[in-house]
Amino acid sequence: MTSRVLQVGLGDRSYPIVVDEGGLDGLGAAMAEVFPAGPCILVTNPVVGALYAHAAMDSLQRQGFSPVLIQIPDGERYKTLRVYGRLLDDLLTVGLDRDTPVLALGGGVTGDLVGFAAATVLRGVPLVQVPTTLLAMVDSSVGGKSGVNTKHGKNLVGAFYQPRLVFAGTQVLATLDNAEWRCGLGEALKHGMIRDRALFDWMLENARAIVHRDPHTTASLVLRNCRIKADVVARDEREGGLRAVLNFGHTVAHALETTLGHGVLRHGEAVAIGMQAEARFCLNRGLTKSQGVVHALEKAMDALGLPLAVPWVDGPSGKTTRELMLAAAGMDKKVRHGRISLVVPREVGKVRLQEFSLDILPQLLSNVAPPQEET
Repeated sequence: MTSRVLQVGLGDRSYPIVVDEGGLDGLGAAMAEVFPAGPCILVTNPVVGALYAHAAMDSLQRQGFSPVLIQIPDGERYKTLRVYGRLLDDLLTVGLDRDTPVLALGGGVTGDLVGFAAATVLRGVPLVQVPTTLLAMVDSSVGGKSGVNTKHGKNLVGAFYQPRLVFAGTQVLATLDNAEWRCGLGEALKHGMIRDRALFDWMLENARAIVHRDPHTTASLVLRNCRIKADVVARDEREGGLRAVLNFGHTVAHALETTLGHGVLRHGEAVAIGMQAEARFCLNRGLTKSQGVVHALEKAMDALGLPLAVPWVDGPSGKTTRELMLAAAGMDKKVRHGRISLVVPREVGKVRLQEFSLDILPQLLSNVAPPQEET
């Protein structure tokens, strides 16, 4: 496989996902299939920019585009309304109109921030996602979710705004650190758990090649995950029903991330621990009939190098991590009318949604396995 194209089927807002085993050489050609040559704006961060901005701009220029470079800070702690506001000002300063494509070159943080800015500047300009992390390729770049974090929790301010193109040049993944690689594996494993037993089994069988980032295996992993995400988004764009299954593990994960702070766990690592806790919760309540589901998940997590436990620390004012997680889970954006929807795994590859009262949160969070129990 050199280059493969998938379509996210959304009628007149459908768009291609290009999965290319090369780096960014093909970006300009993919852009030319969607947009006429002309001005565009490339937004990235200093870390990714130092590695790939030149290659991206060179590829665009070869196809007649005139890219302008904007940089935003790197890291989850900068996914804020303040940075979003500065980005809007930068976009307006360099000049754009409602037909100027804005490209997000980077991981999930860059994609979310730039996506939100593109959705709102001039009330919407064309967005192109150019993911450079495994997490962004297999998940966050597809589907149109954008937004920023607040002190109340993750992604509580944002918009659904679909890109016009996603270009995933998998060769750029060679520069990821191991933690960022595991981050993407957590979301990929989630897709297998919720929709595709064959993908789950394939990841377990090919765990060694995946962990060692074999190029062809990596491209296949991205392609298979994008196909699942594209299908779910096409069936339920704005999370009115089916798309909510993509939240498996996220109630616990977001509570962990909000509580532990940035850098302790990457998002996909938190999602993996969240899936484990939510699957155990469902098993203990008799909603998941077989203990084999939990065992299969934990076996795959271990094979892929994903964490099975988190560090527990004392929080401010003497509150424990679990107490802080409980407060964070109650602020989850999936809470509606005092109830929360969880994904219940019936078996690997098959799940259903079920609503619960918030009273279950202490029991749910008690299934998160720390190295040492809090006293």
